[in-house]
Amino acid sequence: MSKKNRVTDEEALSYHLEPTPGKLKVTASTPMATQRDLSLAYSPGVAVPVQAIADNPAAAYDYTTKGNMVAVISNGTAILGMGNLGALASKPVMEGKAVLFKRFADVNSIDLELDTEDPEEFINAVRLMGPSFGGINLEDIKAPECFMIEQRLREEMDIPVFHDDQHGTAVICAAGLLNALHLTGKKIEDCKIVLNGAGAAGIACIELIKAMGAKHDNCIVCDTKGVIFQGRTEGMNQWKSAHAAKTSDRSLEEAMTGADVFLGVSAKGAVTQDMVKSMADNPVIFAMANPDPEITPEDAHEVRPDAIVATGRSDYPNQVNNVLCFPYLFRGALDIQARTINDAMKIACAEALAKLAREDVPDEVAVAYGSKLTFGRDYIIPTPFDPRLIHTIPPAVAQAGMDSAVARKPIVDFDAYTVTLRSRMDPTASMLEGLHNRARTKNARMIFAEGDDVRVLRAAVSYQRSGLGQALVVGREEDVKEKLTAAGLEDAYRELTIVNARNTEHLDTYRAFLYKRLQRKGYDAQDVHRLAARDRHVFSALMLAHGHGDGLITGATRKSAHVLELLNHALDVSPQDGAVGVTALLRNGRIVLIADTLVHEWPSEQTLADIAERGAATARSLGLEPRVAFVSFSTFGYPVSERAEKMHIATKVLDERGVDFEYDGEMTVDVAMNTNVMAHYPFCRLSGPANVLVVPARHSASISVKLMQEMGGATVIGPILSGVDHPVQICSTTSTANDILNMAVMAACNVG
Repeated sequence: MSKKNRVTDEEALSYHLEPTPGKLKVTASTPMATQRDLSLAYSPGVAVPVQAIADNPAAAYDYTTKGNMVAVISNGTAILGMGNLGALASKPVMEGKAVLFKRFADVNSIDLELDTEDPEEFINAVRLMGPSFGGINLEDIKAPECFMIEQRLREEMDIPVFHDDQHGTAVICAAGLLNALHLTGKKIEDCKIVLNGAGAAGIACIELIKAMGAKHDNCIVCDTKGVIFQGRTEGMNQWKSAHAAKTSDRSLEEAMTGADVFLGVSAKGAVTQDMVKSMADNPVIFAMANPDPEITPEDAHEVRPDAIVATGRSDYPNQVNNVLCFPYLFRGALDIQARTINDAMKIACAEALAKLAREDVPDEVAVAYGSKLTFGRDYIIPTPFDPRLIHTIPPAVAQAGMDSAVARKPIVDFDAYTVTLRSRMDPTASMLEGLHNRARTKNARMIFAEGDDVRVLRAAVSYQRSGLGQALVVGREEDVKEKLTAAGLEDAYRELTIVNARNTEHLDTYRAFLYKRLQRKGYDAQDVHRLAARDRHVFSALMLAHGHGDGLITGATRKSAHVLELLNHALDVSPQDGAVGVTALLRNGRIVLIADTLVHEWPSEQTLADIAERGAATARSLGLEPRVAFVSFSTFGYPVSERAEKMHIATKVLDERGVDFEYDGEMTVDVAMNTNVMAHYPFCRLSGPANVLVVPARHSASISVKLMQEMGGATVIGPILSGVDHPVQICSTTSTANDILNMAVMAACNVG
């Protein structure tokens, strides 16, 4: 497994266990609070849409979830690369697939595991469930049964049936191939293409590429027994026979000679450097075996620097990742109520992906990945977290479906459709993934101050094993080892760097530095020694102040005010130094920052303006364009209140400063965040809902955050310490290990 994605068995099991077992839950999309609600939702009100659907089956798309519901179905006969482990064992994978549908394209999905290896039983079970769903995504079904199952279901059902193991890989492969050939100046119809791996994905790849113009005689397919040639009888079936070539080549090595393109969906090490040497100029190599490719990009480029290489791995450029396809392909198909997903729609998806990779990459994507991405040999396929995918791919798929006459409900206004798609994108996950990618680029040495807390240790282990950087844990070696062992992470002890006053060579330097800072503040040499040698927060701050770490995480075991006081002995993190606390709330696809949640008890007008500027800076460091609202119980002067007046005056302070972001106030929260309510105040200077809320006092900030967390179910990140010279973040005492990890990522990226 790549360093970036390395996880332990214990971590994986914990992820699937907490906070509740599994990865999915069902929530109601309509009110269910009163007797009237129940009467409408069930008896007697439900009888009305029942009759409407009975009279007109198409009405099911209007009155039920059918039009935005996909079933992810498997029998577990080919789970990932693990083989036939059975239907029940496939459930975690299918739940994950359902989550990806929701995350990337806002498609509701449910997983169904069928306990049968009999194709006829499987086909019949899925066919009978057709009325429930708008589409069927088949997954992890072994070949050759998967071909027969999909073909029969496509013939017998009037909704899209799509085996992602086949066609998802094929679509992404085709998109990357289009761009690779564009860069090399070759035409697909002239290329000699060699495919190794004649399973579900391989057959789908070669079929789609032929549908896009590759010539049958130029395509050679290989399996474990060699080249599939005309006249071969051993290990053949009807799907392989369809791609038998008229050739004298009998081995993969012979087929690779003079090949323009290699497509691999086979096994690690199947391709040698000698094979790559024998290929044509500017060879295109898609080594897509997982988890290890047929040949690594390093080995391929060592002998052929002119090669364009793609793999299935995220730690190499040009990742062939199915998540670029299936959510958006189904999104477009569902939105036209398609009867099927045909070649035209798959080709449209591939061409749209290829075109997107050739366009200028927006800054937020570059920020997320830590570098500017430019179309070229190392960027021929878009990245999975590109926010343009949701409003680029589905329209192309929908148009192709309409043009090929499989749409029940054609889209009339594509501009309006694109706007709707943009609104489906959940920015929160993109933001977090972007921060993690930025952190990997920074590779910061992160100081975890509280090595006696198991949550902190879990976060430190995850930080290091995720490839984010080096974890420096402050604590006693024996304590750290004992807690890691109790948590099932004993092997992590050898990976982490344990630091304390006893094993550091810098203690004298730390004491001298601290004494100089505190000698005129009532601290003598003995006081300074106790702080430097015995207080982990001060010791950690001294490490950071001397560059012995790049960031600091603390606060999980002590109240934030006390931690700030201790840190301020060694670092300048007081209110007078410009420190501000900004908390991010993530809920239902929205990100809202609230400030100040940490430092200022009752800020003045000038301080409120400072807080607004820090909040705006934090928003921008998270990839958001700030819209700041000074919120209160009063809106633009009514009701009149002396306590609300400072919120109004703060906007005038910003007027005088000439800041470069949107702001207005004072206003109530509903005016700030609800466009319909805001419309009653046409003079409001905000162009849309506020994403930075500056509140009158720290107590109101705390109440707002905790109320949203407990009652609203918001994800809380922070408070993020902003406006200080060093990358320090202070966690909450109620933080989970994942919360602490997120704060470490914030520190690594120097958010704020």
